Amino acid sequence: MELITKSATSAPRLSVSTWSLHRALGRPAFYGAADGEQIPVETHNRGVMTLLELPARIAGADIHTLEICHFHLPSRERSYLEELRGALESAGVQLFSLLVDDGDLTSAAHAARDLAWIEGWIATASALGAQRIRVIAGKAGPSAQTLEQSRRGLGALAQQAGAHGIRLMTENWHGLLARPQDVLTLLAQLDGQVGLCLDFGNWRGPTKYDDLAAIAPRAESCHTKAHFTAPRELDRADYVRCLDLTRAAHFAGPYTLIYDGPGDDELEGLAIEQAIVRPYLTPA
Repeated sequence: MELITKSATSAPRLSVSTWSLHRALGRPAFYGAADGEQIPVETHNRGVMTLLELPARIAGADIHTLEICHFHLPSRERSYLEELRGALESAGVQLFSLLVDDGDLTSAAHAARDLAWIEGWIATASALGAQRIRVIAGKAGPSAQTLEQSRRGLGALAQQAGAHGIRLMTENWHGLLARPQDVLTLLAQLDGQVGLCLDFGNWRGPTKYDDLAAIAPRAESCHTKAHFTAPRELDRADYVRCLDLTRAAHFAGPYTLIYDGPGDDELEGLAIEQAIVRPYLTPA
C-alpha cells in the first residue's frame, strides 16, 4: 500500500473543531466504545444550530476547515452522512479530520473491542470526505508493552484508513502519550504511517513549552487551545508562546481553534482566539 504522508500543498490555515461549539450544538451527550453504535439521539438538535447548519456558519466567519468530534454526529446513516457532506461542499468547507474521542488500544480488558469500534469510524470518515481520522493512542501509562500494543493497533488502523484514502493521526493526549519521548518513540516505530495532532492544552507544568517544542516538528494538525481565566480573559502570553513554537517548527497545517472557556458565548471566545492566530497563517 502506498504510504499517505503530508500533502505537498499543505499550508497554515484556520480551522475549528465542533468541540468549540458544543454548547451551541446543544451539548449532545458523549458516548464511546462501551456503547457500541447506540447514539443518544435524544440529546441532539437542541442547540441554537445543528451540525448541518455549522459549515455555513463557520464559512461566514471566514473559516473553511472543520474537525468533527464523533459524538456530535446525530446519525451514521448513509443518507445523513451524504447530507452533511453536501452541506460542507456547499459552504466551501473542508472536513480535515474526524476526531474519535474514545477507545483504548492499550486496555487490558477491552483493546480488541475498542480497536474494532475505532475501525468502524473509518468508513464514516470516508463517507464524509474527511482527509484524516484522529484516534487515541492509548490510555494506559507508557511501558515497552503498552507502546508495542499501541503500535500494533495504530498500524492496523493506518492500513485500514489508507485503504479508504484517509491518513491516521494520533495526539499528545491521555496516559500513553503524556511525555514527548513517548510520542516520538511511538511515531518512530510507526515509520511514517501515523501523523500527529499537537494540542496546546493537553500538557501543563514547568516543562510544558519544552515538551511541546520537542514534538511540534512532527505535527500535521494543531489544536490551538487557549486558556481563559474568565469570560473574554485569555492568557495571551501562554497562547502566543505556544503559537511561536509552531512557527519555529515550520508548521504548515490547520490551526484548529479550540474554545472550552468559562463563558457560554463560544463564538465570542473563538473570535478572540482567531484574532491572535491569524498572523501565524503567513510567514514571519
